[in-house]
Amino acid sequence: MTIKRRTFLSGTAASAASISVFGIGSAKAAFTLKYANSLAVSHPLNIRMNEAAERIAKETNGEVKIRVFPSGQLGSDTETISQAVSGNIELLGMTNILLASLDPAIGCPTIGFAFANYKEVWSAIDGDLGAFIRGRIASKGLIPMSRSWDNGFRNITTRAKPIKTPEDLNGFKIRVAVTPMSTSLFQALGAAPTPINFSELYSALQTRIVDGQENPLVLIHTSKLYEVQKHLSLSNHMWDGYWCLANKSYWEKLPAPVREVIEKHINQSGLDQRNDIESSTEKLKAELAAKGMEIVAVDEKQFQEKLRKAGFYSSWKDKFGAEAWNMLVKYSPGLAQ
Repeated sequence: MTIKRRTFLSGTAASAASISVFGIGSAKAAFTLKYANSLAVSHPLNIRMNEAAERIAKETNGEVKIRVFPSGQLGSDTETISQAVSGNIELLGMTNILLASLDPAIGCPTIGFAFANYKEVWSAIDGDLGAFIRGRIASKGLIPMSRSWDNGFRNITTRAKPIKTPEDLNGFKIRVAVTPMSTSLFQALGAAPTPINFSELYSALQTRIVDGQENPLVLIHTSKLYEVQKHLSLSNHMWDGYWCLANKSYWEKLPAPVREVIEKHINQSGLDQRNDIESSTEKLKAELAAKGMEIVAVDEKQFQEKLRKAGFYSSWKDKFGAEAWNMLVKYSPGLAQ
């Protein structure tokens, strides 16, 4: 979309009574938005978001500026969700599993072993399951962009011993995200899950508050968890994605041309970031092995079967509700068994 010069009256986020939107000679940004997330500056999400911010500034002649705050600079995950809902942060990068604190159904794609590969993931998230989730998020005061970003499939890392079977997790002290889903999954597997915010994870591993953790390969790499973990078990036990979210009140007050340009470029960077994560899988395994991590293959079906026997799936089916569960099963028939 090409926006030509136009002037209009604005009683929105801009303080001036009359501003130029994408006009010639704009002296400074009329709209400045803070974007927060907890990931390292080197993570593909932040690299691609900075690219989106540059393109947005260029197309709008500097009238729209997005300031990226990585590494939990504006607070922990739980804190920034609250700030985004209240309007203290205009934009937020947040995962399904953490947004489930607002509504359990938002986290339905993250249930253990829901998807076997990315073809299944994006069929669901770009389809009516994703539309359903965006609607639930919007009802909580946040507006998601129409394309999800990728957080990847989660894997288990440990310090003292590798995890090869579900029995290896019995009593194992593992850090999990501060979410009921993560806690219940590892409880069902027999572990001793400890919820800790991501910003505190490295130090928790370093001081041995926990003996292991679970995260996607790219997070293990960019956060240098290989410095405090020895073994990497390729469990792929959970997929999760990031949504770029806007505070609803702020977003709806922005002029339509501003919203269109912001969402266009953020969605494009989201698709680019998906490709980054998927294409880097084998490279990341090799780099983590070179850093000294032992790569361990596991039989995912053993873990899924233990979850089924423990009542994990039936419990979450009730929490999600029939509408969310039936839509999820449409893309993951194995969950219906």
